[in-house]
Amino acid sequence: QVQLVESGGGSVQAGGSLRLSCVASGQTANTVCMGWFRQAPGKEREGVASISTVFNRTRVAGVVQGRFSISQDNAKNTVYLQMNSLKPEDTGMYFCAADPLPFPHDCTVLPLDFDSWGQGTQVVVSS
Repeated sequence: QVQLVESGGGSVQAGGSLRLSCVASGQTANTVCMGWFRQAPGKEREGVASISTVFNRTRVAGVVQGRFSISQDNAKNTVYLQMNSLKPEDTGMYFCAADPLPFPHDCTVLPLDFDSWGQGTQVVVSS
């Protein structure tokens, strides 16, 4: 199992910034992809960004392109989501996730491709 713990959420004014952290523990040796997802009230979970733990390649959803970035510190088993120029539409619960495939593959931002999830951290952006 992979355990994921998110932190860094909170309330911020529009235009502000937050950095979310996700610390992974447990059976992380074969984790290839780590991702960030979010879910707003009344909406389905959507992908935000992902990163390859092998190649450090990143993928960022178009809706947050240019504002969000994902990074990692493999030595600390930690993934970060830097969120800048936040908008009210960014409000939601943000989840960290790990994929189950123990071989090199392209990382997506599709929730279905991830099977280990953190409990989430709330982000509220006020206008």
